[in-house]
Amino acid sequence: MADEWAQQLWRRRLRKGALRSITYCVGVLLVAGCAIPQIPYRTIYEDPVNYVRLEEDDAVLPEWPPGHHAHPKPFTVDEVTRLIKGMTVKEHRIWLQKWFQGEAPLVPVFKDEEVVLLAPQLVEAFASAKYNERVTFYLSQPQTSVKRVITSGGFYVHNDQLHVILGNWQIVYGIPTYGMIYDRRYPMRPTAAKGFDLYFEPSDAVVKQRSSMWDTIFANTKDELVIDMSRWHASVTASAIHNHMPMSP
Repeated sequence: MADEWAQQLWRRRLRKGALRSITYCVGVLLVAGCAIPQIPYRTIYEDPVNYVRLEEDDAVLPEWPPGHHAHPKPFTVDEVTRLIKGMTVKEHRIWLQKWFQGEAPLVPVFKDEEVVLLAPQLVEAFASAKYNERVTFYLSQPQTSVKRVITSGGFYVHNDQLHVILGNWQIVYGIPTYGMIYDRRYPMRPTAAKGFDLYFEPSDAVVKQRSSMWDTIFANTKDELVIDMSRWHASVTASAIHNHMPMSP
């Protein structure tokens, strides 16, 4: 009788041990499966709240040269300053909001101090970028220990066209008490629904993009700019000539 009771106790312990092992293995697999992969990058500039990086673009295939970005790309600080100062945003409003509130005003994407910080770092990044890398940036303003205002996105040049993706603009990001903090990890991905439209001046340098019905519904039609660099250079040259043109008597 004692032997039978001992065998039953032993079998129970084995079942409990097996259950713990299975639970542990399932937990490890879930954690591994839910882990968000880190995109390989090279740091160009970083301070406690901002950075400029070069991130690998996994959509670019080594064996397909037509898909390669036109990197490295030489820019001057003056050129980059003009480009990023030409970018503006407007709050996205549907027709009913426009009826009551009118059109939202255009606001510069970057503040003056952000332009001063970004311009030289972007020049260095484009000069160092490889054919399969994108230039990304992350700017933040800490509000509290768990809250910050972020502006982030990325750039790349393809076929003499500068692509600009604004992932976040002046978005209030609350750092979660647990889970993945991904606003710094993925600067081109929005942390909230985009409520802005992205514009550029001179507008005749902007290449029009096709948008789907869903992009229109979710206000994603104007969060990316494609700038024709040839047209932009021509516009800048024409403006410089006009500004230096002597007044007729």
